[in-house]
Order: sequence, then structure tokens, then C-alpha cells
Amino acid sequence: MNPGGKGSYEYLRSAVMTAAPEQLHLMLIDGAIRFALRGKDALERKDYEAAFNAIERAQRIVLELHSGLKRDVNPDLVDQMASLYNFMYRRLVDANLQHETQGIDDAVRILRHHRETWTLLIDKIGRAQAEPAVGSSEPLTVQASG
Repeated sequence: MNPGGKGSYEYLRSAVMTAAPEQLHLMLIDGAIRFALRGKDALERKDYEAAFNAIERAQRIVLELHSGLKRDVNPDLVDQMASLYNFMYRRLVDANLQHETQGIDDAVRILRHHRETWTLLIDKIGRAQAEPAVGSSEPLTVQASG
């Protein structure tokens, strides 16, 4: 590993180790988008090995997002999120097997919408924690459940 690579790794490691759960979820979404787009680029270049590796990383991240769902928190919402994660995973697998980019586009479109929604949620939680409700001594928390 080159010296610049080691510094980047240490920075990323530090960011992950100190991040709040909702920030970790956002990092996973960003990673899934990044690797899916790398895979799409590799498919367009017909570099199937690079495409496979990148798309497979995006698939693993989507699986990780799915495994973080906590059904006991809100079963209806979690079931909807699970369906979206399953759809994205299947589309990424299809893209990888068939060497086609449409599945990646479908997954990335949902991931970007999810990222936008998640960012709004983080902002709302941040504002609520900065200005706690009158009479409430409990801080507002969120579980990274998708």
C-alpha cells in the first residue's frame, strides 16, 4: 500500500469508528452508490472482472443495509424497506450476470432517493436534539434501521 493510501485508510477508519449510527447508515448508502456506479462504468468499458468486483461490493452493502433492519421498531415500514433492498439486490445481481447497466440504474435511483430521505431525517434529528421539546429531558435518538 502506498503512503497516501495508508493515510486515507486511517482517516476512513477513524470516521467509521467515531460516526453515529445514522451517519454509518449514510456511509453505507454512499458506498453502495459509489460501487454500483464503478460497476456500471466498468460494464460500459467491457471490463467484466472490474464490473463484477464493484457490483458485488454494492450487493454486499445492500445486504448489510437489509440486515440492519429492525422489524420490531416499525413492522410495516421495515417490510417496505426490506422489499426495496431485495429489489435493489436482485437488480444488481441481474446487472452482474447479464452485463447490462439498466439494473444498476434502477438500484442507484432508489439508493439516491434513500440517501436524500436519510439526509433529511438526520437533519431533522439534529435540529430536534439542538432544541429539545419543552418538558422533555430525553434526547431524540434514531436506530439505523433503513
